[in-house]
Amino acid sequence: MSTAGVIQSSKTSVKRGVPAGLWVRCPGCQATVFRKEAERLMNVCPECGNHWYVSARKRIEQIFDPGTFEELFTNLRTADPLHFSDRKPYLERIRADQISTGLQEAAVTGIGNVHARKIAFGITDSHFIMGSMGAVVGEKLARLTEKASAERLPLVIMSGSGGGARMHEGILSLMQMAKVSAALQRHHLSGGFYISVMTNPTMGGVAASFAMLGDVIFAEPQALIGFAGPRTIQATLRLELPKGFQTSEFLLEHGYIDRIIHRKDLNNEIAKAVDYCSG
Repeated sequence: MSTAGVIQSSKTSVKRGVPAGLWVRCPGCQATVFRKEAERLMNVCPECGNHWYVSARKRIEQIFDPGTFEELFTNLRTADPLHFSDRKPYLERIRADQISTGLQEAAVTGIGNVHARKIAFGITDSHFIMGSMGAVVGEKLARLTEKASAERLPLVIMSGSGGGARMHEGILSLMQMAKVSAALQRHHLSGGFYISVMTNPTMGGVAASFAMLGDVIFAEPQALIGFAGPRTIQATLRLELPKGFQTSEFLLEHGYIDRIIHRKDLNNEIAKAVDYCSG
């Protein structure tokens, strides 16, 4: 066979793949998004505006003036009162999440400046045992609230808790709902101002306690907010739920929250609310 006009090569061409992690899929619209573009937009999808998960540490960077946040109550640790174990012992589960998230517990609390306004701030992170509220989370939030009252600081708590009260601690976990709520009532009676910010998800005992007790209640767009989840309600009550049920938009329409705020505007709106409403 003639090979005239044909150049043969002994080298086999190798198709270059796309580097891992360069693209991410939006959980809302399923679009494939360039990761750096999403990060530039504070983890908001450029196609549909879906607000993705952001860690507690990253949230603090986004909200506070650089270098002003001072974390408090970092020495608190759970005593594992029930010696709980399911697929793994409770303390092993905590240690695994400490390693994966870089947090000591599901809540981070502290004091810092938002556009030069000094505020007391707490946040729960849904990647640490679903942001569930155990004794340490409740104690940190209660102490933070008491400190805000004593120092006459406005208080902001940002909720990202899909787990509600933490079942691994039984009744001691459920008690935290009342403890934090009581601290917030004392803060209110002392003339203190409290902003609740709800993100996706805010569920269970967190939604049923401090998240719904703000003097002003903000939420991010499309956040899931409620007590029992929609699938649980449908499975147990056999009800057809309204469209958009338990989203921040549904709650705004029915008067449960005050405003829906895009993530990029949140620090500005917190500062404005402090100026307008804090005594």
